[in-house]
Amino acid sequence: MVENNPRLRLFCHVVLILGAAMVCVPLYFAFVAGSLTLQEVQQTPFPMLPKGNFIENATTAWNQGDFGRLFLNSVIVTLGIVIGKLSISLIAAYAVTYFRFPFRMTAFWLIFISLMLPVEVRIIPTYEAVADAAGPLRQLVEVTGLGTLIEWITGGYRIETALQWNMVNTYPGLILPLIASATATFLFRQFFLTIPDELCEAAQLDGAGPLKFFWDVVLPLSRANIAALSIILFLYGWNQYLWPLLFTTDKEMQTAVLGLKALVPHADTEPAWNVAMSAAFFVMLPPAVVIIVMQRWFTRGLVDAGK
Repeated sequence: MVENNPRLRLFCHVVLILGAAMVCVPLYFAFVAGSLTLQEVQQTPFPMLPKGNFIENATTAWNQGDFGRLFLNSVIVTLGIVIGKLSISLIAAYAVTYFRFPFRMTAFWLIFISLMLPVEVRIIPTYEAVADAAGPLRQLVEVTGLGTLIEWITGGYRIETALQWNMVNTYPGLILPLIASATATFLFRQFFLTIPDELCEAAQLDGAGPLKFFWDVVLPLSRANIAALSIILFLYGWNQYLWPLLFTTDKEMQTAVLGLKALVPHADTEPAWNVAMSAAFFVMLPPAVVIIVMQRWFTRGLVDAGK
């Protein structure tokens, strides 16, 4: 039972207000900077109240950074990452929870240990693998001698010319290296362990196979967890910076976060921080909308995961 102590309630409210201020005050100053003119944003002291140039600065930033195309890229990449991570994590967690096969727990712990190898650590081999996705298949052809056989059958045609798959500046190249998630797999497995065994036994008595049990029983029970993880994975995918920065050499394939970076003033450019700050706000808008719309599901997912 929680004690109804006025002092404790006051202390909790003070802590919450301080935490909200630490988050919101920098955002407020960014909004103020985005509503100023170029001369006003360089004033000392910095203005404390917003002015009326936010829409003008946002329009300038949108046109200057070509954010229409960049937003489309971010939406496609983010949704691909979310769907891919959820799909693979659900299937992997279902397999290690309900199926009994050799080295089942070894596979699970290998997945869990991969948490120590984020994309930033393995970025060079990942880039090499994605830039030459057909490399392993080409090596297999060379080792097995199929290349020589096909060259003899086709009268001199070498198969190496057909086994070239470069995914640089493509959506699959931006999505596929990021869709494996050990964290989501672990969380789904822990939730699946809380599902009563009687449900699985009842499904077997009704003649339901593994796929039907997964689709009709496990997935509906996991909706809250899926929604909560979707929010986290959406933020993860939308805020990706290092991988798109390394992997995209064509501006048409860049994401909104990279477009925001391009608006940051440099030493030899005009200090248009008002334009950059206004762009930061509409780049932050999609994650904020997702959190606001799905906050009820996010809370339910956290509560259900803790049971």
